[in-house]
This record gives sequence, C-alpha cells and structure tokens, in this order.
Amino acid sequence: MREIVLAVQTSEKPSSRKRLVVDRARRTSKADQVYTEIKESILSGGLAPGGAIDKLALCAKLGVSRFPVTAAINRLAFERLVVIEPQHGSFVAKIAANDVREWMMIRRALESEIASEAARALPADLQREIERNLRYQQAAAEAGDVAGFYVLDVEFHKLIVDGMALRHAREILDGLRSHLERVRRIALSPPGRLPIAYSEHKRIFDAIVAKNGAGAAAAMRAHLDATTATFERIAEQNPENFIG
Repeated sequence: MREIVLAVQTSEKPSSRKRLVVDRARRTSKADQVYTEIKESILSGGLAPGGAIDKLALCAKLGVSRFPVTAAINRLAFERLVVIEPQHGSFVAKIAANDVREWMMIRRALESEIASEAARALPADLQREIERNLRYQQAAAEAGDVAGFYVLDVEFHKLIVDGMALRHAREILDGLRSHLERVRRIALSPPGRLPIAYSEHKRIFDAIVAKNGAGAAAAMRAHLDATTATFERIAEQNPENFIG
C-alpha cells in the first residue's frame, strides 16, 4: 500500500503542480478584483443603500462567473456593507445613523486631543507632508474633484495621527475609518462643501504650526461637528438610505 501511495505522489509532474498554483492565484486575484469593484460601487454610491444586488448583471459587467461575485458579497456582508436575506437575495446595507453618530463622537474626542498633542510635538517632516497634502486639497476643491479630495481628506487626518506615533489611537481610528468611509464620501458631496472642508483643514494645520494646542483641538472639533451636521442634513433629506 505504501508503494502505491508513493507512486501516486511522485507521478505528478512539477509543471502540473506549477499550473495548479498559478490557476489558484488567478482565481484568488479575480475574486479580490471583483470584491474591490463591488465595494467601490457601494462606497461611491453607484450601488445605492437598500438596493438589490443583481448577481447576474454583475457577472456580465465584470466578465466573471457567479463564484467570485458570491464570494465578494459574502465578504461584504461580513463587513456590514451587504445584507443577505435567504430566499430574497442580497441588498446593499442601509446606513445605520445611530452608529454613525457614535463613531463620529469617538472620532471627535480622539482626534481633537491628538490635534492638541500635535501642536506640541508634530515632527517637521510631517508638517511638510501636510503642507503638500493641503496644496493638493486646494486644487481638488477648486476642480470639484470629490473622489480625489476624499483620498486627501483621509490622508490629512492620518498624517496627524501617524505623526504622533499613537499606536492604540491609530488602531481605533483605522477601525472607525472603515465604518465611516461611505458616510465621509457622502458628506463631501453637497455643492460647496469641498472648499469649506479645505478651509477647516487649513485652520487645524495653522493652529498646529503655531503650537496652539487649544486652538488646534477647537478647530478639529469644529471640523468634525460640521461633518456630522452635513451627514444629519443628508440623512434627513434621504431617509430611505438610512436606518436608526
């Protein structure tokens, strides 16, 4: 029996094993690509909150079989971006308004204190990076580039946190960022919001450079309060997209 097993094990050619590994890698890559595409559609509003997810249409659009689409939807359900209802289908999760309020409250408390600390000890190289970020923010705001501004918005806040080397605070805020990504994009969408957000960021940075801890904390609180207020207005105007 042992000889038979050994014969089977050694009968497989190295080239066959290599092809198997490559095929698995391709399937994994395709599944990740489909997941990224669907997630981006949800976060950008291309797939609206509460809307049904048409798997066949996604298969046709992305040029894939049902397997990677189903796998992607399962991952997104775990991330609470999709709701799977047996016998009914899959739907884009509505935004839980009460959760957003709580997450923003945590952000406000943490990031205002971090801004105050940054005014005391933000490294010079991080200041230069934030200055560069703000120049790009201004250009994106003037161009009305919501998607580009959003990326710079996230980077701006992350630079301040990373500059203070606060590992636990960074972990908490990274977790909140994933929950709030859809809301933060929505909050930048109203006409005129981009230049206002840029000005708010500039006030935070100016207070940090001036080593005005109280001013930096107050500017950060005002900025996050304005973001929350924008979210509340959007939730009131579009109640069908929200729960709670």
